[in-house]
Amino acid sequence: MANVVSLSSSSLFFHYHSHLTSRSFTARAMASTIKSKVVPAVIVGGGRVGRALQDMGSGDDFLVKRGEPVPLDYKGPVFVCTRNDDLEAVLEATPRSRWDDLVFFQNGMLEPWLESKNLGDADQVLAYFAVSKLGEPPIDGKTDTNPEGLTAAYGKWASAVAERLHAGCLSCKVLNKDDFQKQMLEKLIWISAFMLVGARHPGATVGVVEKEYRSEVSSLITELASAAAAEKKLVFEEALVDRLCAYSRAVAHFPTAVKEARVASNFQISNGGMVGSILFRRRQSLKESQTHVPYIQHGSKN
Repeated sequence: MANVVSLSSSSLFFHYHSHLTSRSFTARAMASTIKSKVVPAVIVGGGRVGRALQDMGSGDDFLVKRGEPVPLDYKGPVFVCTRNDDLEAVLEATPRSRWDDLVFFQNGMLEPWLESKNLGDADQVLAYFAVSKLGEPPIDGKTDTNPEGLTAAYGKWASAVAERLHAGCLSCKVLNKDDFQKQMLEKLIWISAFMLVGARHPGATVGVVEKEYRSEVSSLITELASAAAAEKKLVFEEALVDRLCAYSRAVAHFPTAVKEARVASNFQISNGGMVGSILFRRRQSLKESQTHVPYIQHGSKN
């Protein structure tokens, strides 16, 4: 006679519940262990990103709000999580002996501004995670072309940044300066192209631009990438358009802001500045139709 094994629903629940409890306990223990290894930091900026970074820490961080000075005697990295137009004020509030510990989380090409402050080798983070509201957990910018994640860090505190983001269940890779600069330019091109196309189609989100105006944004990406590569003497990885469009699908709900288009047209550091100035310097030598010019002119009128 065949042996029959009977399991009641209660025994199945107990087994399943015990398994989940064990896994949950293990996950909590691992997260606790990771957090205990997070290097304490000074966090400048109490907005969405600053607060999210603080939540990923072990409770020993020092939060600096607008107008407050950066402490001199608090060791470790100084995460700068403010708007780009607040950077001058942040430097003024930071003792010069702490400038080497600054880690910039801003979008855009900060290189010209950093070099003007003798901070050409400053630590930077290319954040591909999003925090929609203050206090909400960040959403990682993983895409179908880059499932490993796109966030990257460079500099002496890069590993500390990566450990903190990993503690918050976010991806982050540590790159050398050349590789970081290349990825930074890619994101700058993404911002410039998608914001400018969006400015010509009021109300369009990033996802709408990618889906309905793919040819327009692809032309802009290609032209900007060509100019950036020539000016910076670098070669982008293949499938750049596909990669940037994939990121747009991951953050499809993001609005497109005319403010970003104005930044591009004014050649400021905030977002479109570096690519804009690259094309401006090379305008006589470029043989392309310069698709970006009418887009910038349109954006500057809004």
